[in-house]
Amino acid sequence: MMNYSKRLHQLKEMLNELETDAPRLSQDFGALHQSSLDKGKIPNKYKELMALAIGVAVHCDGCIAFHMADAISAGASKQEVLETLSVAVAMGGGPALMYAADAYRAYHQILNDTYDYGRDDTFID
Repeated sequence: MMNYSKRLHQLKEMLNELETDAPRLSQDFGALHQSSLDKGKIPNKYKELMALAIGVAVHCDGCIAFHMADAISAGASKQEVLETLSVAVAMGGGPALMYAADAYRAYHQILNDTYDYGRDDTFID
């Protein structure tokens, strides 16, 4: 069973190492990611929920971990997370349902973790 809180910590460590060894890759992706989150008409919380839905639909554990943490940090409620998972399943079918179940586990694990998942310490800043 995936522990998404632990997975998030591991990914951050691995991505920090990748940033050291391949700084341009991290910088270029970070710039792209940041530009998608820049202030606009859509609040950041909803952008993170969209990213979470895509992570579920494409079966990416790392995306689920990062975007669940960021959605929670941005103020997403339990009901907003559940509705996002519902849309992801509608778009991704049965396989997405399995990842939605994992994403819901991630919600509970990350919500109950004491680690600060703010954007300040991510590899893309």
